Amino acid sequence: MLLLLALVAMGTSCSALGAPARRTFPVRLLPADQVAAGLALTNVSFQAAVLAGPAMAGLIIARWDFPAAYAAQAAAMVVSMLAVIRLPAMRPEGADAADGRRRPERGGWRIVLHRPTLWGSMATDLSATLLAMPIALFPLVNEIRFGGNPQTLGLFLSAVAVGGITAGLLSGTVTRWRRGGLVQLSAAGVWGLALACFGLAGPLWLALGCLAVAGAADTMSVVTRSALVQLETPDAYRGRVSSVEHVIGIAGPELGNFRGGLLASATSASFSLVFGGLSAILAIGAVAATNAPLRAYRTPPAHTKPTVPDVADAAAAAGQVS
Repeated sequence: MLLLLALVAMGTSCSALGAPARRTFPVRLLPADQVAAGLALTNVSFQAAVLAGPAMAGLIIARWDFPAAYAAQAAAMVVSMLAVIRLPAMRPEGADAADGRRRPERGGWRIVLHRPTLWGSMATDLSATLLAMPIALFPLVNEIRFGGNPQTLGLFLSAVAVGGITAGLLSGTVTRWRRGGLVQLSAAGVWGLALACFGLAGPLWLALGCLAVAGAADTMSVVTRSALVQLETPDAYRGRVSSVEHVIGIAGPELGNFRGGLLASATSASFSLVFGGLSAILAIGAVAATNAPLRAYRTPPAHTKPTVPDVADAAAAAGQVS
């Protein structure tokens, strides 16, 4: 058991180390006005994997048992690693030409806190996930309303993924809008409203429809937030700021599921969902009301780079503390 937990912890740690680096690639490879579209494509591939992966694993397990499923996963990871190794190097801007190193940058959290667009975008995401994450409540809702049917429980998760994939495939109509801050705020608000409605929905078709809307809104919010964070952060600081974004993106849903389950145990699943969704809307509204730069944010023209002076000034004012 301890070995299993250690392996899971090791895998999670490796993923946490690699995720911030992966987030910095699209903004280096694409013009500024195409970054959101590139991130939307990445999100579609993730949502497709969420749908197809468990189905393929189930087929393999049914035919050849668990060792075959883990062997297939290991083989897929080897292929991915070989593909990544063959990619050309992408050095950070300002890297020393002699040894490929650059001066260590400081101020990940400080830079986020001193840039309203950054902290506002991350606060919006945290409000949505911390206050309205519904996954932990799916089994309870399924048990109370739909007799605990395992197929219905699977449909809950599939509905969120289907909504996300659909939104990703149609994201071109949204990623062309330059008002990324307003798009994220609006999408996060729709996420909270859809989950509050899910908490009240009686018929299965209505519950699945609410979850599909929530999945679509989540995809739009994630894509616009990711693009805004990468475009607003100078290249020298992207790794650190992406790490902050990753921590918030991982911790928010986990803590949100804990919050939802704790509140449901004291009240009911419906109350937890409705209260959480409405609370998320109020928190997002507070961010929108107090953060004018986020509301006014516009995607920069192609090949425009984020300015460094205010970040450097912020780091200096913070005493160069990372």
